[in-house]
Parts: sequence; structure tokens; C-alpha cells
Amino acid sequence: METPIHTMSDLFQQLGLDGEPAAIDAFVKTHRPLSDRVLLADAPFWNAGQAALLREEKAKDGDWAVVIDSLNSLLRA
Repeated sequence: METPIHTMSDLFQQLGLDGEPAAIDAFVKTHRPLSDRVLLADAPFWNAGQAALLREEKAKDGDWAVVIDSLNSLLRA
């Protein structure tokens, strides 16, 4: 298995959020659990730009998709 190019911290920074581990943990605790009926990019806590980035990068199934999937899993746990 290849090591992901991007980290969770990178994703949070790309989304304009604090990428520090404690801030990521706080974000996940605040927004979890995300309903299985809601797509990650459609969650109410994203602004339009954040939602678009998540939607576009996931659709590309590129380098960001792995870490986006990880965030999705964290928010549903």
C-alpha cells in the first residue's frame, strides 16, 4: 500500500481550517456523528468553497481522495 501524498493536516489547511492535530480532533468531536444519509460534501458545517473542494477532489479520485475518505470515516464513527 502506498503512503498517501496528503495528510489530514494538509486537507484541513486546504479547507482553510487549522491543521494542528488538536484542532482536527476538536473538529471531528464537534461534528461527529455525521448521518449516513448525508454526503460528506453536503454536511451543513462546510461553506460553499469547502464543499466544492471536497466534491471536486473526491470526484477526481486522485491524491486527495484517500484523505477525504479518512475524514469521512472519522466523522461517521
